[in-house]
Amino acid sequence: MTDTSFDPARVTTPAYVVDLSLLKRNLELLAKVQSEAGCKVLLALKGFAMFSTFPLVRQYLSGCCGSGLNEALLARREFNKEVHVYSPGFKPEEMEQIIPIADHVSFNSLRQWQQFKPMVAAAVKAPSPGLRVNPEYSEVEVALYDPCSPGCRLGIRDVELENADLSGVEGLHFHALCEQDSGVLERVLESVEKRFPRLLKQVRWVNMGGGHHITKPGYDVERLIRVVKSFRERYGVDVYLEPGEAIGLNTGYLVSTVLDIVGVEEQTAILDVSATCHMPDVLEMPYRPHIIGSGKPGELPYSYKLGGTSCLAGDVIGEYSFPKELEIGQKLVFTDMAHYTMVKTTTFNGVPHPDIDTYDPVTDELKVIRRFGYEDFRDRLS
Repeated sequence: MTDTSFDPARVTTPAYVVDLSLLKRNLELLAKVQSEAGCKVLLALKGFAMFSTFPLVRQYLSGCCGSGLNEALLARREFNKEVHVYSPGFKPEEMEQIIPIADHVSFNSLRQWQQFKPMVAAAVKAPSPGLRVNPEYSEVEVALYDPCSPGCRLGIRDVELENADLSGVEGLHFHALCEQDSGVLERVLESVEKRFPRLLKQVRWVNMGGGHHITKPGYDVERLIRVVKSFRERYGVDVYLEPGEAIGLNTGYLVSTVLDIVGVEEQTAILDVSATCHMPDVLEMPYRPHIIGSGKPGELPYSYKLGGTSCLAGDVIGEYSFPKELEIGQKLVFTDMAHYTMVKTTTFNGVPHPDIDTYDPVTDELKVIRRFGYEDFRDRLS
């Protein structure tokens, strides 16, 4: 993403802007995977839940996966295709609402499955139950995002299934990837097949989770199709993929304005966006988002740190260089700001939430979908 198809000067900041043509391009590729691999691709709402785009997304994908009751409700009410739900822990009152609206429910432990098995069995419209397993194999480099370490709370290890009563279990669910290629999936599957042969013999569906970077340039899509198709045919199961990032990857921007420039020896530009409030992965991952027209520190003549408007001393987005000195009122455009941004924002410090906009290059329409105000901040509190 080296430029925008819209004029940033038209955007009231701060604002997330999703380019609908770029989103459609990703969806077309995911639809190709569905068609040629014979699998179903679900939108993982934890990564991208911009429901104003669902009329478009619904044309290409098979449904949504939710990480609990609220996302399940959003999936049913706003997307209304297949609804798959997983959580590390369900409450009985949540399950009472999830069962009538879900097509699949994956349980994180044998204890949770046994607790809710009677409720599922008694339902008039029962979801297909599955177990999330831990393949104990991953190539995720950042420990914070590794769901397959032996001590991880996510999923059931093979040693826990020895002599376990698996009657009624219809699906196997695993999640082992984070922004990775299809070769990693192939190696994860080897561990799944080695560790869970008994479960694979009885299930009707296998959910291969998220983290598939399918729409990233250079991703081996043809290998993914071969791997999924071969697995599906080998075991006679339905296969689901649930990417979140791949849907919104490289489709969105965060447009900001320079409010002030402070410092003497080292200058910091204060923006009307915040790392901790609007792009927390910058601090958690950490990573350095790209800004259109910028370079690495020292690469271009003028270097600045970029800071947010919260009181957190560490609310610094990073250090960037620019061909000209920054000016007060100048617009800076961060790229790849659709996934894991809007879903993770906070109103810490009362920092205003960015607008949510869409841009359609076909009609040149820049549309403000949602503008947030004081009431949105207040209503999260009491």
